[in-house]
Amino acid sequence: MRAEKTRTFTGRWITGDEFCSLEPIHVFHRQLDKTPLRPTAYVNKHILFRRKFRLYELQRSWLYISADDYYKLYINGKFVTQGPAPSYWMHYNYNKVDVTDYLIPGENTIAVHTYYQGLINRVWTSGDDRHGLILDLECGKEVALSSDESFRCAIHSSYSAMGRFGYDTQFAERYDAGAREVGFEQPDFDDSYWENAKYREFADYTLYEQNTSMLVFEEIRPVLTERTAQGYFIDFGSNYVGYPVFTARGEKKTAVTVHCGQELTQEKEVRWHLRANCNCEEEMVLSGGWDTVRFYDYKSFRYMELILPDGCELDESSVFLHARHYPFELKVSPNTDDPELLRIWDLCVHTLKYGAQEVIQDCMEREKGFYLGDGCYTVLAHSILTGDDSLMRKLIDDALRSAFITDGLVTCLDCSFMQEIAEYSLMLVPLVLVYDRLYGEEGFLEERYEGLMRLLESYRLQYENSDGLLSDLDKWCVVEWPQPYRDGYDVDITEGQICRTPHNVINAWYIAAVKAFNRISEKLGYGIYRDTQLMTQNYVRAFYDDKKKLFRDSTQTDHISFPSNAVAYAFDLCPDEECRQNILKMSDEKAVTSSMFFITFPLLFGLKRHGELERVKRILLHPKAWKRMLCEDATTTFEGWGKDTKWNTSLFHLTLSYASLFLCDEFWNRIGV
Repeated sequence: MRAEKTRTFTGRWITGDEFCSLEPIHVFHRQLDKTPLRPTAYVNKHILFRRKFRLYELQRSWLYISADDYYKLYINGKFVTQGPAPSYWMHYNYNKVDVTDYLIPGENTIAVHTYYQGLINRVWTSGDDRHGLILDLECGKEVALSSDESFRCAIHSSYSAMGRFGYDTQFAERYDAGAREVGFEQPDFDDSYWENAKYREFADYTLYEQNTSMLVFEEIRPVLTERTAQGYFIDFGSNYVGYPVFTARGEKKTAVTVHCGQELTQEKEVRWHLRANCNCEEEMVLSGGWDTVRFYDYKSFRYMELILPDGCELDESSVFLHARHYPFELKVSPNTDDPELLRIWDLCVHTLKYGAQEVIQDCMEREKGFYLGDGCYTVLAHSILTGDDSLMRKLIDDALRSAFITDGLVTCLDCSFMQEIAEYSLMLVPLVLVYDRLYGEEGFLEERYEGLMRLLESYRLQYENSDGLLSDLDKWCVVEWPQPYRDGYDVDITEGQICRTPHNVINAWYIAAVKAFNRISEKLGYGIYRDTQLMTQNYVRAFYDDKKKLFRDSTQTDHISFPSNAVAYAFDLCPDEECRQNILKMSDEKAVTSSMFFITFPLLFGLKRHGELERVKRILLHPKAWKRMLCEDATTTFEGWGKDTKWNTSLFHLTLSYASLFLCDEFWNRIGV
């Protein structure tokens, strides 16, 4: 059993004048609860801290540090790291960082660039008037420095907003390289005009050491750099996540325009109006000398266009993409030598390596959301390929912690955007069971048993009707996404309203979750939680068409869709072999064309488990699935089978990288399939 590490900090939470006396805004609520929130008056705040200190001898030194929303750390002018991973205030992450190699005997300088975004979105728990920094520097066994009001503090005036990306996901940045605070991290920077930091009056965090790794960084050099009439066209060879970096010199107060994109237009220009509803146009305002751009927030891009003002020159050797990602070491090999399957494998590996961040997100530009449903598939693939279970544990535990909002859990974790999708919470229960089968850690199931029980009991008590079926759901049932891939699923499942109708797919997921919980309960010696045989009988009675030997979508329709039958097959709900064979025939016809994210995975899982290996291969090689992405020049998996799958398709979306699980043997060997 892994004990969580906590720390009693010597330092206190510090901030600037604007935030020191603000009471936090409680931004959490049920999705359909329309109670208006008190809006924050602060957005896009870049707040700097500096402190000089002396060390008389060097010893092994650890910095314990956290910030809300985020920090970037520098010691003696050198970048060290950034964080923390998103989390809720009552279980907030701090980082333990070995800084020994950054320190020198004598005078040292620590500088921290913190950020409060202030938007209600899927990225951070922001918009809550919480900002601050806390740290302790431990040298040997002594605390040599801690955060207090002797730290110098200032607003970084280099940063202003040019607009917003995605669903209020981030600000497009204008970086003024001539601002007074440029170079604030350097030891010789003059901070005499700065104010002293202030203690935060309302600091109700409970701090825990982050149990996931810190990000790693790579310099990705261009594969192509070309002069254009306006400046430069640059191709980094693949989609990555990170920051554009370059150095330029030009007339003071003129600006270099930076366009980043994931693809090219028909005219072979950078498409910076991304399909995913992001306009990636930013600027660096020049100082008159040589300036290096330092955008704070990250983007997903492959191509960059620089539009230079008259007389401006670019140092071509300075250009690179500063990629950021979770540590990734591939530990497994594909189980095929088929060249087409190997291309799909490589696509998935690249996506997982460069897409996983401090948390598993859905798309890397429009939302950057820590989505529970998407994440269940992605953390499983990431864990199998790397042997690293840390991101899977974080998803499981942070999902269960969201019970303070609702016992039925929320959809998007560690953020201030409130959404609830009914299937996603239920998907968590089988994932916990799979985690136990993969890693078998003593105490893991016991510690999470009560949270899983509370989740399932909330569904039973709130939504289960007298027929044993879920109905009157005030959580959105997504079934499949996007909508055209639901195969005409004949239920009104519009988001933002209560779905009164008992329908097939959510009830299938409910039974699957209870089955998984029964296995957990039995393993712990508590016996069976619910009679799933009776639940299955109720399901078949409600949805099975005995004449057609297939499943209907709801109790109020005769319509038969592929999602309804795929989940019945995947979760072993078919009443007889004839039904199973009919669904397999239906799969041969409709798999891929009538399924995508949330139906394709359980279908593939069921086919693999039942030995239908040729059908698995046919789906993987279907010309309208992963091969279509590759035909459309994908270097990372899309938010769908093709670029035009939906109106705002992300071209760097992690979910469909789960194909990798079906192209290696590691997962199946370890769970006994």
